[in-house]
Amino acid sequence: MLEFERKLWGRGLKYVAGIDEAGRGPLAGPVVAAAVIFPEDIFIPLIDDSKKLTPETREDLYEAILWKARAYGIGIATVEEIDELNILQASYLAMRRAIANLPVLPQYLLVDGRDFPENTIPCTPVVDGDELCFSIAAASILAKVTRDRIMCELDQKFPEYGFARHKGYATRAHLEAIERFGFSPVHRKSFHPKRFTECQTSLENDES
Repeated sequence: MLEFERKLWGRGLKYVAGIDEAGRGPLAGPVVAAAVIFPEDIFIPLIDDSKKLTPETREDLYEAILWKARAYGIGIATVEEIDELNILQASYLAMRRAIANLPVLPQYLLVDGRDFPENTIPCTPVVDGDELCFSIAAASILAKVTRDRIMCELDQKFPEYGFARHKGYATRAHLEAIERFGFSPVHRKSFHPKRFTECQTSLENDES
């Protein structure tokens, strides 16, 4: 998974950052991005797309990544910013904040996805980067674990919604809680009622 990084290291680029985000799809909570720069001798077994890993494995890898990374940064876009900008632009904002929070300026970026506009650093977007690129996969783990922890904190404030279990995604239990209690302050206003209806329809179709 280090092919992208090795090509850039071979060009003398020492600070290559992998970038990814977590939380584009949920009905509630922020979107979180991470940026990670590794040394050239990096080796962490089991690194993969965060969505393919168990929560326990993600937590273990989170600690290993922080320990072995040359640098890392976390960026967050709030629910209010998601509603104001839209989820795509808020995701880009979180990514730019993650880069800004790196203690060193990266010389090159490897970003999960098809595009990363408004960026002044040389960059390669990598489709399915969290499956193909080591640094992006590591960033996906940092972003996912950080966001999951935020959602567990929100669960303490709004226990009726079950955020600790579904992390804001449109599970049946979550949709039923919304029907019963209405939307909380941490639900994305730009996602409902249309998105709420779409999720209900999708679940009903899955069961039919």
